[in-house]
Amino acid sequence: MGMQVNTNLAANNTYRNLAATQNDMSKSLEKLSSGLRINRASDDAAGLTVSEGLKSQVGGLTVASRNAQDGISVVQTAEGSLNEVQSILQRVRDLAVQAGNDSNNTDSRTAIGTEVTALSKELTRIAGSTNFNGTQLLDGSKASLSFQVGANGGASSQIQVNLSGANVTNIASAISTGNTGTSFALSTTNALLTTGAQAFTVTEGTATSVVTTTLAGGAGTYKTASDVATALNSDAGFSGKLFASVTYDTTTGAATGINVKSITGGAVATTAPASAGLAAAGTAGAAAALDFSTATGAAAAIGLIDTQIKAVSTARASLGADQNRFESVVKTLAVSTENLTAAGSRIRDTDMASEMVKYTRSSILSQAGTAMLAQANQSNQGVLSLLR
Repeated sequence: MGMQVNTNLAANNTYRNLAATQNDMSKSLEKLSSGLRINRASDDAAGLTVSEGLKSQVGGLTVASRNAQDGISVVQTAEGSLNEVQSILQRVRDLAVQAGNDSNNTDSRTAIGTEVTALSKELTRIAGSTNFNGTQLLDGSKASLSFQVGANGGASSQIQVNLSGANVTNIASAISTGNTGTSFALSTTNALLTTGAQAFTVTEGTATSVVTTTLAGGAGTYKTASDVATALNSDAGFSGKLFASVTYDTTTGAATGINVKSITGGAVATTAPASAGLAAAGTAGAAAALDFSTATGAAAAIGLIDTQIKAVSTARASLGADQNRFESVVKTLAVSTENLTAAGSRIRDTDMASEMVKYTRSSILSQAGTAMLAQANQSNQGVLSLLR
């Protein structure tokens, strides 16, 4: 190899290697100082795409966990109020049992009705005051509530809490006092009903809901008014909105017909069932409520209150199941968040020990390269001796 002055190949080669080493050392410093293996897309394009997706998922799951915890709070608020509603209904039932005794005089039954009225007003207050962050829970304005408990937008990321059975406004209306319901007198000596649809109309607000109940069997199947009332109350469609009880003659004690009350706050129309055995028209009372003025009315009230207690128990059971579900969701989300965070960390975070090894190597090579560049720059000094 000849001796040149204009081109120092050794110095150029050393400089190229030194520049590459310093670039590696700069990247190592960036990773060590930030703690991230991927600081820009050029570090790992595919890894960046995956890690950003995982980051979105982890963020969504974190918020979803808070949503699920809010769901628990909502359910606890509603169920706590329903607990007191059930206590009130139990007290009203006790009063109905007390009113069923003819040892009570008019003043006693009036006092019972006064207490039931006060308890009914308290139910109305509970219905209007039970809310979570301004959302009414027990007044019937919300049939269900939706909670986002997942990171995605699909139905599997949502939980619906059913509040339709927790309508305390209807319960308060159903146990208000002063109502005799709608009575249908027997048109025959016995309730010898033919097979056919027993249709009753329940009017609630501006809507009319026709409840049709079919009593199976031929003539003579239902021999008494009690048979008719039992059959009606056994029908799911009927018992969901109405309650039937037997009416009696206060003098002779003989059954006189059927009394129908709404358990949802509606007024029962005076249209008679389309079947033999009951009178063509009923005698209407006020909107659905309880009557404690007679032993017969109190006995009917007990059955109606039992229906309300059962409805509240069902609603509380549903809310309890929802709370357990929310608690399970919180646990599941915690595990998922932990695992996805670990996955993202393995992709994006710097292995500090491994990167420190690379940095140390680059640092040593940088120092050696600097020293060698100095030597390479001096390698052409020998030419000067030829020029003397």
